[in-house]
Amino acid sequence: MSSMRICCALLFIAFFFSGLMELSHGQAIAPSPAAGDAKALDQGIAYVLMLVALLVTYLIH
Repeated sequence: MSSMRICCALLFIAFFFSGLMELSHGQAIAPSPAAGDAKALDQGIAYVLMLVALLVTYLIH
């Protein structure tokens, strides 16, 4: 079970850092969304943060 947690943690870290590496390729950043999309953007960020908190809690427990 412990090796499964380590495998999942490494997979999550790999996906996380691959996303960060995409940001560092010098791509132009898209313009900010319109004011109406701010709520959807905030909600998306909240969902991602909740998922990260759930995964961290699972891995620590």
